[in-house]
Amino acid sequence: MTRERDVRAAEELGVWAVGFVFAASKRQVSVARAAELGRALGPFVTRVGVFVDAPPAEVLATARAARLGAVQLHGNEPPEWAEELGRWLPVIKAVRLTGPADPEWLEYPASALLVDGAVPGSGRPYDPAWLEPLWNHPRLIVAGGLTPERLPELFAHGCPYAVDVSSGVETAPGEKSAELMVSFLRAASTTCG
Repeated sequence: MTRERDVRAAEELGVWAVGFVFAASKRQVSVARAAELGRALGPFVTRVGVFVDAPPAEVLATARAARLGAVQLHGNEPPEWAEELGRWLPVIKAVRLTGPADPEWLEYPASALLVDGAVPGSGRPYDPAWLEPLWNHPRLIVAGGLTPERLPELFAHGCPYAVDVSSGVETAPGEKSAELMVSFLRAASTTCG
């Protein structure tokens, strides 16, 4: 999210976490901008920094400056990096799904596992049956091509710990729609117990 009204709308809608992308992306924000947007949120919304292959020292410096409550590793970070970061902050490890999930992902040392599509941020969905090997993870976060209309299909396979959405609630890259966010949150809360 890149605008104050977007982060305030997210909080009013009962969003648990807001992500700030620090990796090269059409949604990338600066550390200063993330800190500014984070101040618009109340204390019960977790500010999550999204990183791709950034060394732990860089991630921790950014986390301090932007006052992050968790970090999401979206690259090829070795387990040792997650263990180091996990001493300071909850770590969410993101993996890209190009076919049935690899059960070995469950062994990665992170607080939560996020499964995304083959091209994160593209809005391209995948077959939710591919998640089958991961449903036992206590903190499975599902992302990748989610929209209010796709949530019932996902939840027919299982109920994740959380869902993560970006393009599915946007009118343009980085432009969140309060109407789409409301629709998404209603679908999430009424479809999966």
